Amino acid sequence: MKIAVLSPVAWRTPPEHYGPWEQIAYNIAEGITKKGLDVTLFATKNSYSSAKTDGIIEKGYEEDKTVDAKVVECLHISYLMEQASSFDLIHNNFDFLPLTYSQLIKTPILTTIHGFSSEKIIPVYKKYNNNSYYVSISNADRHPSLNYIANIYHGIQKEKFEFVQTPKDYLLFFGRIHPDKGTYDAIQIAKQNKKQLIIAGIIQDENYYNEKVKPFINNDDIIFAGPANAEERKKILGNASALLHPIYFNEPFGLSVAEAMFCGTPVIAYNRGSMPELIEDKLSGYLVNNIDEAVDAVKKISAINRKDCYNYATEKFSYEKMIDAYIEVYKKIIQSA
Repeated sequence: MKIAVLSPVAWRTPPEHYGPWEQIAYNIAEGITKKGLDVTLFATKNSYSSAKTDGIIEKGYEEDKTVDAKVVECLHISYLMEQASSFDLIHNNFDFLPLTYSQLIKTPILTTIHGFSSEKIIPVYKKYNNNSYYVSISNADRHPSLNYIANIYHGIQKEKFEFVQTPKDYLLFFGRIHPDKGTYDAIQIAKQNKKQLIIAGIIQDENYYNEKVKPFINNDDIIFAGPANAEERKKILGNASALLHPIYFNEPFGLSVAEAMFCGTPVIAYNRGSMPELIEDKLSGYLVNNIDEAVDAVKKISAINRKDCYNYATEKFSYEKMIDAYIEVYKKIIQSA
């Protein structure tokens, strides 16, 4: 099978720090290459992979602010589509825009839907509902008007993380600093428990950061570590006593949630979106509804067996399981084409 994996071009693939869609595109390309498939990863030119890489965009538009995001996206997608006949299947990790080419080429397109930015993009998915193939990343994120060929959870590369039996005594917020992610709530949860909180991630909403986060940062009990690269991520996740994930939106998956559990670190999350699918309450963390419940959950965190948490995650979010599932979907699509 000759597979083209289409990655976004907001960031490098794999990303240096933030870029969940790019990370998953990379994970897929790596995994299916190791399974013997002929794979080309289409990404920014500074990307790398065990698969062949191709692309015409020098750097991600989030890393090079001199370029226009829409122009870069159009150039990148069209570059692959003009070569579509060279592949048996295109695995799209780039949202809805590549679907607009699907009736202009003969190569089937499989789209992993990494979430819906708003209801406004649904009409594009609906238009190509009967002649494209969609994979959801959680059952919670499935849209009732769309057809899906499979639900495949993101797989985590176990060797990229390390199980930590005895963590340090700090809580962690790991993710975008944005109202959706509840950084302010994490600060309040930590303060009410008189626990140190490390905040790691990119500042996506400057106003929110300046008004709700920055006033509390003192490099004592509230520490802002900035974006974390792969090595820093492994250490900071593994040494945390718990990951705080007080989200205010219906998150489609949540990579940091699964990654934390791969270190044995339990997660305390607001019970929204995919969280009930990712977290086994009282086994790999706690599902809560507000700050008060999260404060109580922190007090009970020692009741979570970190080895049980790790075992749960490595079984449910196995990298190998994800790769095998995608290869089965590829076979099904190509055989029916």
